[in-house]
Amino acid sequence: MFIDEAKIWIKAGEGGHGCISFRREKYIAKGGPDGGNGGKGGDVYFEAAGDVSTLIDFTGQHHWRAGNGGCGEGSNRFGADGDDMVIRVPAGTLLYDTDLDLMLKDLSEVGVKVCVCRGGRGGKGNKAFATSTRQTPRFCKPGKPGQERNLRLELKLIADVGLVGMPNAGKSTLVSRCSKARPKIANYPFTTLSPVLGIVEVGDHRRFVMADIPGLIEGAHEGAGLGHEFLRHIERTRIIVHILDIMPPDGSDPAENYAKIRTELAMHSEVLAGKKEVIVLNKTDLDPDGEIVKDISERLAEANGDGGPAVMSISAVSGDGLAKLNEALWSIVKEPVQ
Repeated sequence: MFIDEAKIWIKAGEGGHGCISFRREKYIAKGGPDGGNGGKGGDVYFEAAGDVSTLIDFTGQHHWRAGNGGCGEGSNRFGADGDDMVIRVPAGTLLYDTDLDLMLKDLSEVGVKVCVCRGGRGGKGNKAFATSTRQTPRFCKPGKPGQERNLRLELKLIADVGLVGMPNAGKSTLVSRCSKARPKIANYPFTTLSPVLGIVEVGDHRRFVMADIPGLIEGAHEGAGLGHEFLRHIERTRIIVHILDIMPPDGSDPAENYAKIRTELAMHSEVLAGKKEVIVLNKTDLDPDGEIVKDISERLAEANGDGGPAVMSISAVSGDGLAKLNEALWSIVKEPVQ
């Protein structure tokens, strides 16, 4: 199950209370105060981990607490510090404070660790308040409460290439042919219900990550089909690969389908709509003479004008054109980030 959003409540540990105690030992009269301080409450950390891929751990547990600090004791014994809590999440997770409507941190790389809630300080025992003029203090300080927050976690997958297109355009087939990922492939719309990542090996130790995003339809920004909730996963990608079925089963026009998806991308995010793009005409095995591919390519070039995205043709089923496509994508992926 792919879970990419979660709402949780977290709380750091309470500080331990200080202790009121006086030394009692044989042959030593009026030994004086010896109450120890309380321990510090544990902190709450979030860490981006490489072996975690979804937020499924948060579906059944919505409350997360760090350990409380121990109370001080007599004989100047301090309470133990509470255990910190380290919550491991996938790389690409964004942390939002829902009460403040504020993004706290973008855990975009594996190993990034951030403290979100600080534990309370331990209270001081009566030994800490003894002075030359106040030799027998009969009071102590309680521990401070730990911080707490209501958080929303949002996962954005980190991939180099994101595939978009209408349902049944061949995105899942392309991922399965280019990588070892095995998404569900069937002859009906919306077979892909959640994003799928695959690692594409180009050769000579060259590789990049490709993400298959569930199919979009017109009106996705209003909730049609699966909506566009998964488009956040290609906001981090370097390239958008727009897969077009040259002979859609519903008889629609591929060039018009391209325009509709571009509209949905723009409605979702201007940044997303402005990313580098490659248009891929799929299922060329259904067009032996190449006339359909030629017509669509000319119409797309006319619509996009000079400087428009490159148009390539492949057959994800037969494998024709895949090596050339992967080389072209790699040449873009390896370019330094501007």
